Amino acid sequence: MLSRECFTNSKSWPFEEAKKIISRLNNKEETRKDTVLLQTGYGPSGLPHIGTFGEVLRTTIVMNAFKLLTGISAKIFVFSDDMDGLRKVPTNVPNQEILQKNLEKPLTSVPDPFGKYESFAHHNNAMLRRFLDSFNFEYEFKSSTELYKSGAFNESLYKILEHYDEIMNIMLPSLREERQKTYSPFLPICSRTGKVLQVPIKKISLDDKSIIYKDPETNELIEVSVLNGNCKLQWKADWGMRWAALGIDYEMNGKDLIDSFKLSSKICETIGELPPENLTYELFLDNEGRKISKSKGNGLSMEDWLKYAPAESLSYYMFQSPKRAKKLYFDVIPNAMDEYIDSLEKYQTEPKEKQIDNPVFHIHNGAPPHYEWRLKFSVMLNLVQACSCSDEEVLMSFAKKYVGRNCSKNTLEFIRKMARFAISYYNDFIAETRIPAVPNEKQKSELRELKNVLLKTNENSTPEDLQTIVFEVGKQFYAANLREWFKLLYSVFFGTDNGPKMGSFISLYGIENMVNLIDERISDDR
Repeated sequence: MLSRECFTNSKSWPFEEAKKIISRLNNKEETRKDTVLLQTGYGPSGLPHIGTFGEVLRTTIVMNAFKLLTGISAKIFVFSDDMDGLRKVPTNVPNQEILQKNLEKPLTSVPDPFGKYESFAHHNNAMLRRFLDSFNFEYEFKSSTELYKSGAFNESLYKILEHYDEIMNIMLPSLREERQKTYSPFLPICSRTGKVLQVPIKKISLDDKSIIYKDPETNELIEVSVLNGNCKLQWKADWGMRWAALGIDYEMNGKDLIDSFKLSSKICETIGELPPENLTYELFLDNEGRKISKSKGNGLSMEDWLKYAPAESLSYYMFQSPKRAKKLYFDVIPNAMDEYIDSLEKYQTEPKEKQIDNPVFHIHNGAPPHYEWRLKFSVMLNLVQACSCSDEEVLMSFAKKYVGRNCSKNTLEFIRKMARFAISYYNDFIAETRIPAVPNEKQKSELRELKNVLLKTNENSTPEDLQTIVFEVGKQFYAANLREWFKLLYSVFFGTDNGPKMGSFISLYGIENMVNLIDERISDDR
């Protein structure tokens, strides 16, 4: 078993983040906490998207690293800002007229356009929880509406009221001149319309724990308590208040919220609490390099990814380089799958002190599965094309021969999933775009030579032996630039400039099938 010293010496980002929490605990004057609290926030104004999952995953990975380093209990709060007013109608939901009629109302007061839940927020919260549960995340769900209305935030809300002027001085310089005229950290909920109002506050009363504002439609002065859900806070004030009220030790956020985090931290300090430790991660981008938006529905959804690749590959992609902007679109899936498989294979042979820096150690919480394979997702995709196959069982017959008879049940189950995903991905994204090239007479002669050598080759040759054969044949024609030889093979067999190791592919596909494929590609009838 690895010692805590080994984890301490690790330079991987989860352990580095966990060390920040340890330093925080050591520097705080209060008694050491029994349980460290990490938080991730979610705005249910649109359908949950894949970036939300990524934040929960990364926070979970940091929590697990902290536990390994310290042995101290830790938990994650997944917090839904479901008391926010609905600002605009998402474009990717049905019955948009329902939402249009309920703009500015708290999300938990907006009817569910899907007609399934108590409110739009309840629908989106349920979708988020269902998905997170399917990954067996350990978390405690927190609803903004429930915490406000139950009085759980009352003490911290009163502190915001006590420090009203100081908080205004923090926030006003960050706002446009026009917004400064109407800004207040408190947003009263109108008893007449049910809307969340952004109105200037005329007076505050510490004794009555209330604010007075002018109704924008009736011009009547209204006094309302700031407690028990009669008001909510502007979100930067809300963020800082929430950290203080819940005792949050760690929260990460996207690059677009750097300034917001700084302002919320000042507010948290103003009401007497230490803001959490923080990691700023880069944003996920769609295919055109734009930030993924819940309301626009651009980029990949969680369901999209899981149609074409297993959850493990998504976790792997989320783990890698959180401080680097990453495209989140369909074309990243095959590479993520192959890199995940590479990391699993590497993990099996690494020294234990190196394993803790391998991504699969973190995404599987220290217990990655063991698979016996050398089969990549990209190879499976090429197999689907080569044999024009959409039959999972046909692909499995090739795979079973390739990985051997003694292959474990878990390995075969994973390969079966990979075959299923490969068929879906190929049919949806590759079939119409990959058109095998027609070789000229010189190239046909070269391919014919490869066929003749393969005909003399033992069917049980290893992928390495077959790769050597492909190299040796290529050297006869492309000694000065073997890359041109492989470009020819890939373009003729797969309709692309890049492809798998040919030795691995031939071993999987079978020498006899490969000979038949060459005959098909060099046929004069094409």
